[in-house]
Amino acid sequence: MEQLSLLTARLKSYTSPVCLAFSGGVDSALLLALLAREKIPATAVTLKTALQPPCDIDAAREMAASWGVPHQVLEIDELGCAPLLANPTDRCYHCKKYLFSALARLAAEQGAVLMDGTNADDLTEYRPGLKAAKELGVQSPLAELSITKKEVREMAAALGLSVASRPSSPCLATRLPYGEPITRPLLAAIGQGEELLRQAGFPVVRLRTHPGTGGLLGRIEVPPADFERLLAARETLLPALRQLGYTHLTLDLAGFVSGSYDKRKPTTP
Repeated sequence: MEQLSLLTARLKSYTSPVCLAFSGGVDSALLLALLAREKIPATAVTLKTALQPPCDIDAAREMAASWGVPHQVLEIDELGCAPLLANPTDRCYHCKKYLFSALARLAAEQGAVLMDGTNADDLTEYRPGLKAAKELGVQSPLAELSITKKEVREMAAALGLSVASRPSSPCLATRLPYGEPITRPLLAAIGQGEELLRQAGFPVVRLRTHPGTGGLLGRIEVPPADFERLLAARETLLPALRQLGYTHLTLDLAGFVSGSYDKRKPTTP
C-alpha cells in the first residue's frame, strides 16, 4: 500500500521524539501504531476535558499500553477560556488554541515535535481549529500527504487495528447550536445522554441539544437504518433521558449528519 509506505517514511524522517495528541480515534491511532511499529520515540498525550466524551480516556489508555507507548493524560479545564464559553462560530479556533498551547508547552519540555491526526478531509470542512494548530506549529502528516479518512480506515484495517471502523467522536460542544452558551451541566447532560444511547445499541449517534425555558429539547441523529430500532427502544430511553433534563425528544428524519450545524456554512467573525 503506497500511502502506508509514504506515511511510514514521513514518520521516520523526524529527527526529534514525537508528542502525539492522542484521542484514541482512528486517525491518531494509526499514527501511534506506526510510531510503535517503527520504534520511533514517542509519547501519546490524551486531553481530559469537559468537552470530550467520557468514554475516550480509557480507550486511549488501553491502546497506548497495548503498543508499549508511554501515555499521559493531560487534564485541562477549557471552560476557563472565556471566548469559548459564548460558543461563537469560530469556537473551534479558541478551543484548539487553548488546549494545544498546553500540549505545545509539554512537547517543548520533552524536546519533541507536536503531532496530531488531522487528515486531508478535515482540510475541506469548516474547521477553524486548523488555523490554531498551524499557528502552534503542529505537524499533521496525514493531511500533509493528502491521506483521506477512507484511506486512514483502510490502512488501520490492513494493520489489524480494532479502531479501524470506530465512529468519530467529536467534542460535545458540536451538539449545541452556535451562540448557545456552553455550560458544565449542558455538557454533562449531552455526554451522559449519548452514552445511554450507545449502551442501548446505537454506536453512531448525536444528541443535538436545544436548551429552552421549559427544559432541554434533544434532537437525536442516528443512521436511517436505525430509526426502527430507536423507536422500539423509546419506552426504555425516554425515562432515562428525561432524568438528564430532556423534556422533549425528537428523532431527526434527516438521520445522522456529521457536523450538521456546520452545513449552514457559518461565517467566522
